[in-house]
Amino acid sequence: MSVLEGIPIDLQIVLGSTSIPIRQVLKMSRGAMIPLDCGQDDPTRLYVNDRLVAEGRILVNGEQMSLEITRVVQTER
Repeated sequence: MSVLEGIPIDLQIVLGSTSIPIRQVLKMSRGAMIPLDCGQDDPTRLYVNDRLVAEGRILVNGEQMSLEITRVVQTER
């Protein structure tokens, strides 16, 4: 495994997305809410190098957040 340890990957955990004008972003202050295009029970998506690899749900334990994998996405070869 030591050969793999130095290989960088881009990991993204996506809760949802939205599109808002920059003027709205500039007017935001601490505590502002940004609505996303997903619901509370929708899965969170895990991307590795821009490829969807799994879905899951966010868990919060005190100050620590984690992603529980609920489904691994099958890729076509």
